[in-house]
Amino acid sequence: MEKTEVDEAYTTQTCSSCGSLPESRPKGIAGLGIREWTCSGCGVAHDRDINASRNILAAGHGRLAVGIPVL
Repeated sequence: MEKTEVDEAYTTQTCSSCGSLPESRPKGIAGLGIREWTCSGCGVAHDRDINASRNILAAGHGRLAVGIPVL
């Protein structure tokens, strides 16, 4: 099985629902304290860590995060 390395850059900021980097995303050092945010592009609410994990999982599978169930 081939291993895939995923670059985690922007995984907390990219909306796992619509794939955009919305203006409402947490940014920079100040954004590290923001745990939850709502995408200004599609209106989906995200927990920062869960959103990042969905994006990393999707990148590892070579597809968009859309369709990964929210637990």
